Amino acid sequence: MRRVAVTGLGAVTPLGNDVASTWDAAVAGRSGIDFIQSFDASGFPVRVAAEVKDFAVDGLVSPKEARRLDRNVLLALGAAREAMGDAGLNGFDPARVGVVVGSAIGGLPGIVEQQEILRERGADRVSPHFIPSVLVDTASGQLAISLGLRGPNYAPVSACATGSHAVGEGAEIIRRGDADVILAGGTESCIHPLILAGFCAMRGLAAEEEHPPRASRPFDATRAGFVMGEGAGILVLEELEAAQRRGATIYAEVRGYGASNDAYHLAAPDPDSVGVAEMMRAALARAGVDPGDVDYINAHGTSTPLGDLAETKAIKDVFGDHAYELAVSSTKSMTGHC
Repeated sequence: MRRVAVTGLGAVTPLGNDVASTWDAAVAGRSGIDFIQSFDASGFPVRVAAEVKDFAVDGLVSPKEARRLDRNVLLALGAAREAMGDAGLNGFDPARVGVVVGSAIGGLPGIVEQQEILRERGADRVSPHFIPSVLVDTASGQLAISLGLRGPNYAPVSACATGSHAVGEGAEIIRRGDADVILAGGTESCIHPLILAGFCAMRGLAAEEEHPPRASRPFDATRAGFVMGEGAGILVLEELEAAQRRGATIYAEVRGYGASNDAYHLAAPDPDSVGVAEMMRAALARAGVDPGDVDYINAHGTSTPLGDLAETKAIKDVFGDHAYELAVSSTKSMTGHC
């Protein structure tokens, strides 16, 4: 079984438009959550979100293409170009480099926009670029086109787990020998009146008006809901021996990957946390790692009362007494739920 290394990092987040600024803000504890600026949210019960700020598309695509592509695709392009540059990939067969980048909601804002055009101006004014710009796999496909990558290409769609599934499945493609390099990750840009209204109706959002950076507080006793976020995160996954031969910077190794589900409810977690526990046990077993060897968990930690409680139970079920020695945190406290 081939081993998989992480050799490139790319990020566009509410904390910064590249990895360095995102990391600096994260370790300093700075939050990217604030009052919504992209539209007037004054009539909504929730007015805070974690938006990407001052993102420029210059140099990513032409101005004409930028107008055609959904924002989630442009964010993914920014993160992917950074990741590829960071990895320093040269001389690879493009047929052996693939892309697995997913999105939960994709180009829904563009769907709403074209629906308004249809209603107000008629069918013949709907953009011919409408369909290819809003599909969930547009980001993955556009990365391949922009970077000339002809390997396996698809977009997993699994709500909050999409980015993690992309990394896990991308690693599996390399392990089984179908590619040598995979760009893997997730992208989302859906801070939009309709989406905000929908989440408000579900009563899942935190309505923090006095101090927006406190709105997302995972595992806190006073947590009151999640905060919408946007951004893109892309990793370059590479077959380990090839990475070592070319002297690549190796940030990490993808040792194990587990996937499951609760089979319980469309939105609420199983209070017994069976699916989450099974997933972690599967990842540990696949990696050949004992629970006691784990130092840190980057938790899903959305800051919802039920979600954080269920995740805590799962961690205790899997790690037993060692759970009390683990470091556990959720970066959603600063980026919102992207």
